[in-house]
Amino acid sequence: MGIIIALLSGALMSVQGVLNTAVTKQSSIWTAAGWVQISAFAVCVLMWMFGGRQPIGALWQVQPRYMLLGGILGALITYTVIRSVNSLGPAQSALLIVVAQIIIAYVIELFGLFGVEKAGFEWKKVIGALVAIGGIIIFKSSR
Repeated sequence: MGIIIALLSGALMSVQGVLNTAVTKQSSIWTAAGWVQISAFAVCVLMWMFGGRQPIGALWQVQPRYMLLGGILGALITYTVIRSVNSLGPAQSALLIVVAQIIIAYVIELFGLFGVEKAGFEWKKVIGALVAIGGIIIFKSSR
């Protein structure tokens, strides 16, 4: 089930990047990014109302506090995705975003950052990331 959800997440991110870029072309980048955040908030409120009402006050108990920066990162992600799709197109932008995610996620695992369980170094994962980078080079050279 995790694989299906991850694939769905990637597909949704690609479609969202294209939609947000189109909205930006007809408004502005911060208007589009703001709309994304406001509409996402509205969906979260609805899901909270119908999906089980855990206490909102629990947010103030989250430790360490920097874990609450996810929303700010969400706004920055929206901004950077819009800018990259606008400059590079959806496919090349998605390739670079995914490779960056793979590399940063592996570094987070290697060092056990942000409370993630520390993982051991594996050459095959480094080689996998290098193959992905090679894929970007091949993709870019085919233009």
